[in-house]
Amino acid sequence: MRDEDIKVLEAPKLTAAERLFMPQIIDGMRCTLWHMFNTKIRNNMVTQYPERKRELRVETYRGVHRLNKDADGRVACVACFMCSTACPAHCIHIEAGESPWPDREKYPVKFDIDELRCIYCGMCEEACPVDAIELTPHFELVGRSRQEMIFDKEKLLSVYEETKELKPRKNPAVTDYGLTGGQSKEVARPTAEP
Repeated sequence: MRDEDIKVLEAPKLTAAERLFMPQIIDGMRCTLWHMFNTKIRNNMVTQYPERKRELRVETYRGVHRLNKDADGRVACVACFMCSTACPAHCIHIEAGESPWPDREKYPVKFDIDELRCIYCGMCEEACPVDAIELTPHFELVGRSRQEMIFDKEKLLSVYEETKELKPRKNPAVTDYGLTGGQSKEVARPTAEP
């Protein structure tokens, strides 16, 4: 290495006030006080929560989970474990069993989500190939114990019943899983021509 390639960096000379971080503290206090006493900004930002609720974008809001049902009223999940694999918080636990229906191989015998561990990132929703798990606009979640906040399959299906009019299912067209996308049984799959 040549001497011309070496750069010597010297620490900048700080004044006594800068060494005590006084300019930064004063700037922070000025910003805080400006936000505190500026009523125009505060009235636009603050909502008196129990009496008034802020409008939510239902399509993109990430609240409590739900398990969707297919067109026949069965759970749409095919127990592929994609949601539990994609979950960074590892809060989804699935036990699969052999499906009693001919249009799929597996279905979830047990499906649990720990709502307290969940970070509501939406990765499970994105990973699901049949749109079986979805995040709803419900955010008021209360429980007296940790066990109450672990949502099982029945509770997740009941959330679907409560929110199906508020946020209808997208019904993806999935070729491998037959009728899970909301198609009726009369619709035949297209066949390849010889």
